[in-house]
Amino acid sequence: MLSPTAKMLVNKRLLAILVLGFSSGLPIALTGATLQAWFTQADVALRTIGTLSLLGVPYTLKFLWAPLMDHYGFSRLGKRKSWIMLMQAGLVTALLLLSQMDPAMQAGSMGVVALAITFFSASQDISINAYTTDVLIPEERGLGAAYSVFAYRVALLVSGGLALIYADYFGWKRTYELMALLVLLSMLPTYMAPRTPEIAASANNLYQTTKQAILDMLQREKIVLLLLFIILYKLGDALALSLITNFLLHGLGFSLTEVGLAYKVVSFVAVVLGGFAGGLLLTRWNVYLALLIFGIAQAFSNLMFALLALVGKHFYLMVASVFVENFCSGLSTAALLAFMMSLCDHRYTASQFALFSAVASLGRVFLGPIAALMVEHLGWIQFYIWSFVICFPGIFLLTSLKGEVMYHAHATAD
Repeated sequence: MLSPTAKMLVNKRLLAILVLGFSSGLPIALTGATLQAWFTQADVALRTIGTLSLLGVPYTLKFLWAPLMDHYGFSRLGKRKSWIMLMQAGLVTALLLLSQMDPAMQAGSMGVVALAITFFSASQDISINAYTTDVLIPEERGLGAAYSVFAYRVALLVSGGLALIYADYFGWKRTYELMALLVLLSMLPTYMAPRTPEIAASANNLYQTTKQAILDMLQREKIVLLLLFIILYKLGDALALSLITNFLLHGLGFSLTEVGLAYKVVSFVAVVLGGFAGGLLLTRWNVYLALLIFGIAQAFSNLMFALLALVGKHFYLMVASVFVENFCSGLSTAALLAFMMSLCDHRYTASQFALFSAVASLGRVFLGPIAALMVEHLGWIQFYIWSFVICFPGIFLLTSLKGEVMYHAHATAD
């Protein structure tokens, strides 16, 4: 017999989130770093390779078509699962088509197919986020976020590093066929996953659904401050990590091998462990307490990089700094995702979660140029001290919104 804790960790809802997290993460590198490697080996012009970064546009604009996933759906599978499986079918088809193409002769056509893949992937993400929010009970949301982050990261390793190794031995055609097969295999557990409660959007057409989803969100008490909090909460963390590779390589003089082994591997382990720790604590703590404590921990973890900048090149201190910062980032990410889930109305989960996640990403989008200017004028030590300071406006705003945060957490639990 499984203990109550074990039953909580391996229930059907969370196992479904694990599979869906893998399916969500798999396409990312296949239109990013892995596709760039394929184009590079085919001696495609550097300018053409550079334009591949534009393939990420659907991920930033996905909130524009998210209302489709709230208004339409197939009753037999359920609204959320039907959209997920439809996008997975699109991904399988597009990946198989891409695998048959030659970048030396068909670079433009491959770009169009790759854009279709990112569209299917972004749309799948909308549906998976909505499914996660709808299927999990409030006490499971932190764990659900941890499971999703873990599976997502594993998928990035598979479609990134492992795909490159596989392509070196078996070629790009078979590599992309294998990736298509993995997406196809994920469709079976998706089909078997628990259905979400069906709550129809209270509108007769798509325009009304979109309008009501936005109006419902705007009617939240202190919604402007809640949105500002979502932007600010991880701003200091995002600032600290925005130039991390440059800091370790150029600022401190670590080698590519040292950064690759220590930073990439350690950060993966730390974020996953932090996410799981945060998820477990969220089964015992309320969302407000978790956001507060994890936010403070996240702020102080940034000072590890200030200490590293002060000490200089020191491998073990670098490993410790990377681990602590990413562990605390995993904690705060689990809490923030759980909070954003609590803000969603189940009639409009796809639309509202897509909007909240877009708002949360605003800081990361614009921080790069600002971070570079700060380093140029202040130096690395002051830069990381400021990344610590910038964490606190979000924390102070959180304390003033305690009532609203607690209300939404309890409202979804009832």
